[in-house]
Amino acid sequence: MARLAVVSGGGTGIGRATAGMLAGEGYDVIIAGRRPDVLADAVKWIGPQATAVTADLAVPGQAAAVADAVAGRPVDVLVNNAGAFVAGDDSTPEGLAAHWRANLDSNVLTAVLMTTALLPLLRRPGGRIILTSSIAAQRGGGGPYSAAKAALHGYALDLATRLGAEGITANVIAPGYVTDSEFFAGRMTEEGHAQRVAATLVKRAGVPDDIAEAVRWLAGPGGSFVTGQIINVNGGTVLGR
Repeated sequence: MARLAVVSGGGTGIGRATAGMLAGEGYDVIIAGRRPDVLADAVKWIGPQATAVTADLAVPGQAAAVADAVAGRPVDVLVNNAGAFVAGDDSTPEGLAAHWRANLDSNVLTAVLMTTALLPLLRRPGGRIILTSSIAAQRGGGGPYSAAKAALHGYALDLATRLGAEGITANVIAPGYVTDSEFFAGRMTEEGHAQRVAATLVKRAGVPDDIAEAVRWLAGPGGSFVTGQIINVNGGTVLGR
């Protein structure tokens, strides 16, 4: 039986590229997200090894639909990629609280609820947990989004510590500026793009495949001795720390 990977936020951008890469490596892939039409398009692009599950992973209980789709098979790779920059109105205490909760729900709770639902199904030994963070967690500038992505770092370290003896690794990939995704939909200007490219050492923007290649390494044999790490994939915009 083929190996199995689960990718949240697998309908677009980094998640779709990652799911496509894993399918190309021979995995059966379950992609999860909130929009059935987007997921259906991704399945067509990925191929017959992909299955879509519609779920809002920030809502308690909905990750159970993903566990049901796994149908008792061991999960070899779990990629917690769901998340978004959620704008808000900070002019009132109520608006500020709602803004922070929305970012924490979208970026942290999605990963926690999905991981918890699938934890009993992760392959032992050999399971891999990968969380998608952001350069914003390393340098700030995103308000509650930066804080939420940074929270994933601590969560990954806790997972790595708890699960290492069972042969499960947990790591974070922190992308820099990546085009061909919905992250900057309607918000990116030509000037902003040029500034972000200029801030890299390699003088180009990242693309989703750059992040998928980092997942390939962590999920493959070469990543078996890597756990509890934050892997920066940002073209040198923020140097290692």
